[in-house]
Amino acid sequence: IMIGAFAAYYAFEMAGNHILLGIIFSFSAAWLVGVCVYKICYEQFFNAPRNISMLCTIGFSMVVKNLAQIVFGPNQKPMLNIVDNKIYKLGVVQISTVQIVVVITVVVSATVLSFFFNKTRWGIRLRAVSQDKTAAYMVGVNVKRTAMVGNCVGCALAGVSGMLLSIYYQTLQATMGGSLGMKAFSSSVLGGLTDIRFSALGGLCLGVIETLGITVSSASFRDIFAFIFLILMLLIRPEGFASKKGARP
Repeated sequence: IMIGAFAAYYAFEMAGNHILLGIIFSFSAAWLVGVCVYKICYEQFFNAPRNISMLCTIGFSMVVKNLAQIVFGPNQKPMLNIVDNKIYKLGVVQISTVQIVVVITVVVSATVLSFFFNKTRWGIRLRAVSQDKTAAYMVGVNVKRTAMVGNCVGCALAGVSGMLLSIYYQTLQATMGGSLGMKAFSSSVLGGLTDIRFSALGGLCLGVIETLGITVSSASFRDIFAFIFLILMLLIRPEGFASKKGARP
């Protein structure tokens, strides 16, 4: 998220305020980071227990965050005014140009990602590797290369989200993205960790719960409402919104 935000920031400074340019730069920069993460944290421990790779990624994120504070500085930077932000009123509802841009970008990205996973060879390979690496290897899938592509796609989309966040809040800094990464993971848990559509629904529900919560309480309790909803949802439906086909009650 942080790398994507800074990549877009410098792209806007050097080449002009064009939203598509920011998407390309943030996607590409985060993709390259995804390659590094895979080579350092996953490929070396490919057949080891998953918790080893997880601990390695946590350490890698700490290194990247501290290096970013040295390179970019610890203070917030103001994001350039990329979108001419106007307010539109639809009855009692108000929506801004930036919000429209964010929603359109998210919907298009989710649609393309869903098509990628369900209709392309790489997407089918990724699903096969995620279900059973040994079986995928036995039918001729290059498991390591496929896993690297999957990791890079996830990192690249996180980079685009970092660009959108910096445009929306008009600021960016080297320590951004930590709590948002936790919420993104929570959204995917609500989606059953397998379905993009239900993960998007999980993210939408978390956002609505946060907004409703801060209307009756302090904005500092925003995260509390989101994670309480996550805990209650998993107690009621441990599989999340997605139904497990063939599972017995």
